[in-house]
Amino acid sequence: MVRSRRSVRAYRPSPVPPSLLRGILETARLAPSGANLQPGRFIAIQGTVRQHLCDELVQSWQQGRQEVEDYGYFPNPMPKTLRRRQVAAAQALYSALVIPREDRAGRNGQFERNFRFFDAPVALIITIENDFGSGGYMDLGMSIYGLMLAAQSHGLSTCAIGAMASFPGLIRRHLGLDERTHIVCGMAMGYADLEAPVNQTQTTRCSLDEYFRTIG
Repeated sequence: MVRSRRSVRAYRPSPVPPSLLRGILETARLAPSGANLQPGRFIAIQGTVRQHLCDELVQSWQQGRQEVEDYGYFPNPMPKTLRRRQVAAAQALYSALVIPREDRAGRNGQFERNFRFFDAPVALIITIENDFGSGGYMDLGMSIYGLMLAAQSHGLSTCAIGAMASFPGLIRRHLGLDERTHIVCGMAMGYADLEAPVNQTQTTRCSLDEYFRTIG
């Protein structure tokens, strides 16, 4: 199951039963956390709330009105080794879509789909309280991965959406959240459209020697 999981960016319109979604979230919460604090919240958005949020997210991104993020997602500056991985991931995505590098409109159109949760039937916003330390993000990350694997076990697919973190104030305003709530990411969930070219994207992982060693 772990090896078959991948980020899915095209979904069938089939709805996810609310009881199934709740069960997946309950399973995700079984992830370990320091002192069992269980940080973070998962908010499902739908209907006109989702439509209005997505419309303004797309418009704000098109107009370059990104906000100060609640937390630093990427290292700044980006080391060359990590930049190469980032570029390779982008190349894998756009190669699957047959969108050449010079097709800026095509690439922008695909990136905008982040802000519509890739039209998945389930759209989640994931948050954390602003007074958690870095360990809270680590614990929440385990819960997010638990959610992905739980969804996978029920035949569902997911895609975490880091781009949502670029518009924390906008998202808080639409969802009625206060400033103490940090926006971590979005999450798309649903039944994968297996025929969609975008879902043929293949990314690689580092070799074991790059991140593991034995001392002593």
